[in-house]
Amino acid sequence: MSEAPRTVVVMGVSGTGKTSVATPLARKLGWTFLEGDDLHPDQNVAKMSAQIPLTDEDRWPWLRAIGAAILTEHAAGRSVVVTCSSLRRAYRDVLREADPEIVFVHLTGKPGIIMSRMASREHFMKPAMLQSQLDTLEPPAADERHVTVDISASRAEVNEAVTEKLAELETATGQHATP
Repeated sequence: MSEAPRTVVVMGVSGTGKTSVATPLARKLGWTFLEGDDLHPDQNVAKMSAQIPLTDEDRWPWLRAIGAAILTEHAAGRSVVVTCSSLRRAYRDVLREADPEIVFVHLTGKPGIIMSRMASREHFMKPAMLQSQLDTLEPPAADERHVTVDISASRAEVNEAVTEKLAELETATGQHATP
């Protein structure tokens, strides 16, 4: 009997390297990669490009679209690694509706490191928007299946830490976090 499809969401404020962590993680696991930013409605991208913070009303359709994409992949028998800021518990709760066993990988770092990363990339989310994300952030609580990884190390070290912490979570809980 095959195992049920699973979901790992790589979360954190903009600039923490969600895509840089999620892409190799999905490849390593042999899972489908979903870029959450690709599922933003055009009006959200326009607001963020204009340096206007999103409201909850802006985020709900986006989060539901990510949940629907997860369900589509699961219906096809595929596990997924998803990027999504998932800044508040309420946002993570929407994603948990798609997969109650979802695991969050929370990428954290000092604001200066994040700001420098944001300044060196082409993205609709500009460095000036970082503070609004930090103000919104509610780190995962103890009752949420998650691991936290600091991004101050090299990309390779961060990616290795994510893999190790997911394996530790699986061992500690007896529940699958990764294959």
